[in-house]
Amino acid sequence: MPIRVMIAEDERLAREELSYLLLQEGDVELLPYATNGRELLEMVDVHDPDVVFLDMKMPELEGAQAARMLASRKQHPLIVFCTAYEEFAIDAFKLYAVDYLLKPTEPKRLVETMQRIRERLVKPKAEPVQTKRTKLLVEDNSRLVVIDPATIVYAVREERYVQIVTQTTTYSTRMTLTQLAEKLLAYDFFRTHKSYLVNLQYVSELEPWFNGAYNLILKGEGRPRIPVSRTSAKDLLKRLEE
Repeated sequence: MPIRVMIAEDERLAREELSYLLLQEGDVELLPYATNGRELLEMVDVHDPDVVFLDMKMPELEGAQAARMLASRKQHPLIVFCTAYEEFAIDAFKLYAVDYLLKPTEPKRLVETMQRIRERLVKPKAEPVQTKRTKLLVEDNSRLVVIDPATIVYAVREERYVQIVTQTTTYSTRMTLTQLAEKLLAYDFFRTHKSYLVNLQYVSELEPWFNGAYNLILKGEGRPRIPVSRTSAKDLLKRLEE
């Protein structure tokens, strides 16, 4: 598949030079160019490029501002900044650019940039699909019990044991929380805290706590508030938005 490239550059000579070099790459498809930041935002919506070569200094809306606006979108192209000033390179990487090019563009440097782009555009191999277990064998004190994983509401580590709380019963096992989480990968469980594993299907609401932490409130009566550590909160919010 060709790499769909858009150039955002207001200087004609710089734009033509970059276009010529890009066309030496056999897998590049050049899209219509933009001459300012606002035009770029509109054209990205229309043409859906894989990568934008973006001048950092442009009229109306500068490249750095346009890049921030693109990065805020759920789907956005890779960015390569083009600049005549090497000190802007640090700013480029702060904006998660895949690379930067100094003007005038050196052909060898562009080849390196294109290789980075190809590496970033390669889709990762699909991970093997986790098969949902319909039964989970758990050692509960001196007996072995079979649990339907979908009925597990949460699990909590208490000293040497893990308490597995289902819709109807609580089981006490020596299985670690990490071992339990591995067995439940195909289900919607999340480690909210080093001592808690929660089935997100039973979450009712999040209650802000302090210092960026939260409490999870579960469905049903008599359910405890489950702590969400500050370090886990961001990933949890993403999971709940999926």
